Amino acid sequence: MDISQTLADKNLDDLLADVSKKYQVVFEDVKVGEHRLQILQIADLEKHIDRLAEESRERIELPFWAKIWPSSILLSYFLTSGTLDKTQGRIIELGCGIGLAGLFAASSGYNVVLSDYSHDALMFSQINILKNNLQDRARVIKADFTKDRLDQRFEYIIGSEIFYQESGYRGLVKFLLHHLNATPACEVILAADYRRGAKKFFQLADREFYISQKNIGYKGHSAQNGQEKFLCAIYRMKAKKR
Repeated sequence: MDISQTLADKNLDDLLADVSKKYQVVFEDVKVGEHRLQILQIADLEKHIDRLAEESRERIELPFWAKIWPSSILLSYFLTSGTLDKTQGRIIELGCGIGLAGLFAASSGYNVVLSDYSHDALMFSQINILKNNLQDRARVIKADFTKDRLDQRFEYIIGSEIFYQESGYRGLVKFLLHHLNATPACEVILAADYRRGAKKFFQLADREFYISQKNIGYKGHSAQNGQEKFLCAIYRMKAKKR
């Protein structure tokens, strides 16, 4: 049985019990426009990372998938703004982490697949689906967008902060081409911190996609620094060949 089915077979209480064996967690109220969701978070991410570093002498995998990134908030705003056609509403979120953007898309009427290669990320996402009663519109699937292929295509492919691994750029472009539906309205929508750049990814993608970029300012709150300003980019990509 694959991981997505295993998670789908468990109820919310059982999943929370499983997650609590490894993490101290809390639900955070997150509001985007008129939409409000309860999102499961690691209670103190920095403290958790410090504890991992102290307990392990080997290389550790940092759970940055659990962080709510400013670009994820902005992508959520974009998806809930009514810009896209919900009648063509099949979405896959790549590297979903806790699933923030995909969950807000589902809450506004889209059918969404939340994908990630991390088992723990998918557990958090499945909990968030159940907590917000979105199981009729959202599901999780394990997928590595740098190398995997799925048996379906989507009208929209979304992702935030997925440019972290330069070695995976070529695989990412191939994944986008393979899984984006062929109708003219279909597109890829990616969000990232403006400073991240990902020049090599866009050099590869420019051969296959028409790409537009919009930079958006965002004011967020940091527990350490209070209110902060961020500049994020929204990239919209449409395939040159249909």
